[in-house]
Amino acid sequence: MIVAFLVAFNQNKALIGDRGLLPCRLYLKNVQQYFQGSTGWAAWTYSPTVLWLLDWSDMNFNLDLLALLGLGLSSFVLVTGCANMILMAALWALYMSLVNVGQIWYSFGWESQLLETGFLGIFLCPLWTLSRLPKHTPTSRIVLWGFRWLIFRIMLGAGLIKVRGDKCWLDLTCMDFHYETQPVPNPMAYYLHRSPWWFHCFETLSNHFLELLVPFFLFLGRRMCILHGVLQILFQVILVISGNLSFLNWLTIVPSLACFDDAALGFLFPSGPRGLKKQVLDMQREEIQRVQPKPRYIGCMVRQAVNISLGILVAWLSVPVVINLLSSRQVMNTSFNPLRIVNTYGAFGSITKERTEVILQGTASPNASAPDAVWEDYEFKCKPGDPWRRPCLISPYHYRLDWLMWFAAFQTYEQNEWIIHLAGKLLASDAEALSLLALNPFEGRAPPRWIRGEHYRYKFSLPGGQHAAQGKWWMRKRIGPYFPHSAWRI
Repeated sequence: MIVAFLVAFNQNKALIGDRGLLPCRLYLKNVQQYFQGSTGWAAWTYSPTVLWLLDWSDMNFNLDLLALLGLGLSSFVLVTGCANMILMAALWALYMSLVNVGQIWYSFGWESQLLETGFLGIFLCPLWTLSRLPKHTPTSRIVLWGFRWLIFRIMLGAGLIKVRGDKCWLDLTCMDFHYETQPVPNPMAYYLHRSPWWFHCFETLSNHFLELLVPFFLFLGRRMCILHGVLQILFQVILVISGNLSFLNWLTIVPSLACFDDAALGFLFPSGPRGLKKQVLDMQREEIQRVQPKPRYIGCMVRQAVNISLGILVAWLSVPVVINLLSSRQVMNTSFNPLRIVNTYGAFGSITKERTEVILQGTASPNASAPDAVWEDYEFKCKPGDPWRRPCLISPYHYRLDWLMWFAAFQTYEQNEWIIHLAGKLLASDAEALSLLALNPFEGRAPPRWIRGEHYRYKFSLPGGQHAAQGKWWMRKRIGPYFPHSAWRI
């Protein structure tokens, strides 16, 4: 969660702040208006967020407050290795509050996946105790199977949406295009794209095996369950190496850990007289030998009741998810409840066969149509732009604007109204909007008089070829203007 809250702190003000591209204050007011100006139960259930309770006069402060609280709490848990239900519930509520006002910027599957993982994590912890090895709170099998059910749905949902969504997954040609056309390629993708056809076929077959067959290993006994965990973790590591998919793959490793028991993981810990393994073994031996004292009986009963209630809740909320998985009209990355406790997942249900990019440009020329007008490119943090710039390596960090620019490139500007807002802010040299970019060609100068969007087709250069020898990672060819008018001015 540290990365998620860090991304929120660095980018939320420019995206959903007071003067952001899609202000969350306006979104909340629209929700209010939809419910006749009320902020009652209906509005809360439609968009659960603690922002309903805060003063909206300075939404930037509110967004920073939530992000910094989450960053502080998650850092404490990571550094100390201590957590309890209160801390985990607070982290879940804080991030849910951001996701539910994040609009399109938080519409990705990993946001719901983080919330579902965080919700299950609440029940792994003791109520109050802050200890690396809390006693008398053994992990419930219901919670473990909650995580296993999560990884099962993640992988099977991803596999099914592929074979149902794009025929290239069945004819084994999708990987011929994926590395070049994925949202934010990294340097390894540049080289993997040039792999021979048989290797791409092998990758696609392996993907089907890992997503469609391996998930059922969970139900075939201890050894197969451990094998499932090993295969899925290796798969996620490979995906981390081959692309910038935010914190998705890192996060997917977490429920895979529920496939292992103490015996399987024991080799990872030192076995000295003061080592963690020795402490765990002593605790387990003590639990077996001692008689449960009466003062703890009520507490154990309450915890068992809570865990059983969790199991019933997850089972009930899983009904629409299972129906969706079995449906020939399966949808991916969808929540069927506002708290996002149980969700449906999937990735790359269709593969784009060519890469297009929207390049935003500005000019100081008073006449945008003049043949001598000099147009200068704005560069984004990570998405392809300058053909000479090496693809970035940022996972698990995530640049939300760069990711949405990928969607905008194969859609129209009418489907992405925020890009019009972005062009307007570039015309005004808005500092917050420019903080989302890597290069402002007008820095230290007067703002541009005109802004335009150019549509380009991008392809990786051939390693060792002419363009690569010139230092180019990309080759690009202009398609035409992206906006309906050749240029926009303030």
